Amino acid sequence: MSVSPPTTARFSFRFGLPPSLGNSLARERTEHLASLIERALGRKVEVGVAASYEALAKDLLAGRADAVWAPPFVCARVEAMGVRVLARGVRRGRSSYRSALVARAGSGLKLESLHGKRVAWVDRDSVAGYLLPVAYLKAKGQEPSKTFVSQQLSGSYKASLEAVLSGLADVASVFCPPESTGLTYADGVEVVLPGKGREFELIAYTEEAPNDGVPVGMGVAPELVGQLERALLGLHESEDGKRLLEEIFTAERFEPAPRMGYRALYRVALASL
Repeated sequence: MSVSPPTTARFSFRFGLPPSLGNSLARERTEHLASLIERALGRKVEVGVAASYEALAKDLLAGRADAVWAPPFVCARVEAMGVRVLARGVRRGRSSYRSALVARAGSGLKLESLHGKRVAWVDRDSVAGYLLPVAYLKAKGQEPSKTFVSQQLSGSYKASLEAVLSGLADVASVFCPPESTGLTYADGVEVVLPGKGREFELIAYTEEAPNDGVPVGMGVAPELVGQLERALLGLHESEDGKRLLEEIFTAERFEPAPRMGYRALYRVALASL
């Protein structure tokens, strides 16, 4: 993560972001996020982008980050180690989402015709970008290591989808709204690659999982935890906050995260091993 090492006197607060939407996109918006958190906490804030989901979890557990915006499986992992998840994102009134396996429009790929194809996953700790679709394929009797001729880890949804469009991969997965919203895989694609929703077609949808959340380090002072929680839950009340919610968190608001609300994801993780 692009932050300074901890100092004895902690005058700053470090907030980590995942690389899932692409590092360059996230870094463009870190200054705005840092400014907003600074106003809420009354201290200097540093925002950095982790190199991977694993690095994001390690940064938080090691104290190199005080709080992070984390995908669900990272939330589940750190929650199991005693870390509190303060808040989780709400998208279109829902606190859950699903994954969609997609191919390039016109490819005609179906679940039963994936043998010998190439897949571009996001990261092994990405729920929609790996864990959910892998668990889904195994439940359908398709072991990815035997089904696909190659499996690449691209590091972001953007890179995975672009790999399909450029012909470097045949299949990718992307987060999308739950079925109850009436929205489709194309909506997830549009978040990552605006204007490209029609360039993909659906192979299959997976089960749903809890939305991303904000876990906070165990060493953070209680008063700072409370201030950060209030700031996150009130983001949707200002225009600046609404912009941040849309641009960084791809959410409409935050809601309090229930204690141990991510435990169900361990079943998905085990199924994907």
